[in-house]
Formats: sequence, structure tokens, C-alpha cells
Amino acid sequence: MIDLVTIGETMAAMAPGEVGSLKYLNNFSKYIAGAESNVAIGVRRLGFNSGWISKLGKDPLGDYVEFFVRGEGVDVSQVKRDKDHRTGLLIKEMHTTKEPKVFYYRDNSAASHLSKEDIDENYIKNARHLHLTGITPALSSSAREAFFEALKVARENNLKISFDPNLRLKLWDSIEEMREVMLKIIPQVNVLLPGVEEGEILLGLSDPEEIIKGFYEMMDPGSLIVLKIGAEGALYYQGDKIEHVEPYCVDNIVDLIGAGDAFAAGLISGLLRELPIKEAVELANLVGALCITVKGDIEGLPTWEQVEVYQGKKDEIHR
Repeated sequence: MIDLVTIGETMAAMAPGEVGSLKYLNNFSKYIAGAESNVAIGVRRLGFNSGWISKLGKDPLGDYVEFFVRGEGVDVSQVKRDKDHRTGLLIKEMHTTKEPKVFYYRDNSAASHLSKEDIDENYIKNARHLHLTGITPALSSSAREAFFEALKVARENNLKISFDPNLRLKLWDSIEEMREVMLKIIPQVNVLLPGVEEGEILLGLSDPEEIIKGFYEMMDPGSLIVLKIGAEGALYYQGDKIEHVEPYCVDNIVDLIGAGDAFAAGLISGLLRELPIKEAVELANLVGALCITVKGDIEGLPTWEQVEVYQGKKDEIHR
């Protein structure tokens, strides 16, 4: 049985070994970049079976992505190869004084041609949990249909469904379209993982508690909302009282990219372990904290053995 299924695009990515404008740099490292595969890998490292649904080009970069994800123990039997469209690519430009700048080359990529026909109902209905992000429905109209088909199958078969809005404004034609689609998705999931900025964009609210209540009103009673509040940890709500979970302190932050996916992987693993909600959110905070101590989206994702070393030690994480 697959414990977790995810669906979405994973790109090949290139990052320079030094800071500065790309036009002056020559040496790059290759890695993979995809929110959904990050979560699948994170959950797999924490001891659960995971599967990833996607499309890759029938090209060397597609080979690289598929082999890498498979090598992490994630089931890739639902990854299709497309000879007519290429694997997406991103190139990162590093700066010392600000977040990296990312250049995407994903228009008309193989994953943007995901369709409803790519969704195997039996594969999803035999899983325990479906994890989705707001990136997939932004890729194309056919990818959006695939997204909603997966969501429908999961709902019909009573899976736990988590959703990270993961807003990518550049992928949408307009904020209005993005907001309309996101607000159509949220009532259909039972675990929501927004950030404060996403609450501001989608609801026009800035107060964390108001954001939580605003989202909860759209969802089925008993749904879980976990609001990420950065260095302050997280808030969670399941219809009773909003609870705060303290963060883990990291003495040396190396790379913040991928922290949200690590947080999701930790939370999902906690839910799969049937931990109390507070403990699942604490696990999410810990996995997110460990992730940012290492350069790369997935390189810092911990194993369960590594998690056990740090559980409860919130003062400072050295790695």
C-alpha cells in the first residue's frame, strides 16, 4: 500500500557555486526542484511509502529526475514520459544580500500536459493520504483537470487530503483567476497548510487568527488548519481553540528554500503515525528546521533516526 500520493511537476535545476549575475558564472550544480516530489521524498525518509504522479520529457533531464526520485525510494510507476515535450528547467541566481533569483523554463513542459487521463483511480484510492499544492493547477488547463480529478477520487474514497497553496503568481494569468481556483479547492480538502502571506492574498486578512477562522469557515467541520508563521513556529486549529506550537531554533540557517515542503512532510508523517495534532505540528516544525541547515531543497530532509536525536530539543539545532 502507498501511504502518501502526490501529483505535480518536478524540474531539473541548476545552481551556480558562487554568487553574482548568471552572465558572469560558468560552473553549476544540478539537482531537482519540485514541491510535491520534495514532500514525497521527505515522507519516505520518515518511514512511509510514497508515490508521485507526474510527466517528464523523454530526454536526459527527464531521465535524471526520474532516476533521482526513484533512488530516494519513491514509487514512480505513475510518472509518464512525453516524447513531444521537454522536462522543465530552472536556473538559480545566488545573491548574498537577498533571496536567490529563479529563472523558470517550464512553458509547455511535459508536466504542463498532465491530463485527467493520467490519473489512475485505483492508485489513489488505495493510498491513505493525498498531498496537493497550488502549483499544479497553475501549470495549464489540462493539469488543472488532472488535479481536480485526483482530488475527486480522494474525496470519494475518504482519503486524508492536505493542501499547501504554495502560490506562484508568475504562473497565473491574473491574481483574480488564482484566487478563484484556490478558493474552489480549499473547501474540498481537510488539511490546509497556508502561510500568513497567502492569507493576505486569498482573504485580504493579515491577522493570523482571522486568517485561520476565515479559511476554516470554508471547510468541513473538524478539518485541520496549520498556519505557518515563520520564525515564530505555527498555529493550528480544528474548530475548538487556536493553539501555538513553538519553533525549533536553528543556529545556522543555510537555505530557506524547501522549508515549507519539509514542514508538510513532517506534518503528514505525524498524521500517518496518528500522533496527537500538537505532536504532529511539532514534528513539522522540527523537520522544517532540520531542512534549512543544509543547502538544497531535499538534501536536508531528515530520516526518522535523525528526527529522534533532536525531538524536544528546541533551544538550538546544530548540524
